[in-house]
Amino acid sequence: MKKATEAMQHDFARIRTGRANPLVLEPILIDYYGVPTPVSQVATVSVPEPRQLMLSPYDKSMLGPIEKAIQASDLGVNPTNDGQNIRLIFPEMTEDRRRDLVKQVHNRTEEACVSIRHARREAIDQLKKSKEAKEMGEDDEKRYEKEVQAITDKFIEHAHELQKKKDDELMHI
Repeated sequence: MKKATEAMQHDFARIRTGRANPLVLEPILIDYYGVPTPVSQVATVSVPEPRQLMLSPYDKSMLGPIEKAIQASDLGVNPTNDGQNIRLIFPEMTEDRRRDLVKQVHNRTEEACVSIRHARREAIDQLKKSKEAKEMGEDDEKRYEKEVQAITDKFIEHAHELQKKKDDELMHI
């Protein structure tokens, strides 16, 4: 359950809001001498302004491949190459784009809740197996089921709190 909420938080960090976040570059892979390599391993990523990222490649010959990989991605940002660095200037998001991102957040939250419920089902199945093997009594099984349900409710509530926080962040202008 904890892993499901942590994975959801990690995915939320990659969803771009009004500010530039280096995590949006995480899924982009660069062809580094025949090996697909994350951007963070071929360039330094900095945030000089709130809506701008600057990439400084360790090897200047990688400027072209980095620029092409960013253009081919679904970031929706055109890179600007000045011969030394690549700048990504994130435009102000439209209301429609914000709503689309909120839908993505809601879908990702539901995936996390499904994972949490799946973990609950596995835990309850383990309890039933223990009861059938005479390792615990019926009273213990019911008590542990209630504890598992309470933990599940807590994690689902936490997931929805994270969703609300991300929604507010996305809709804030």
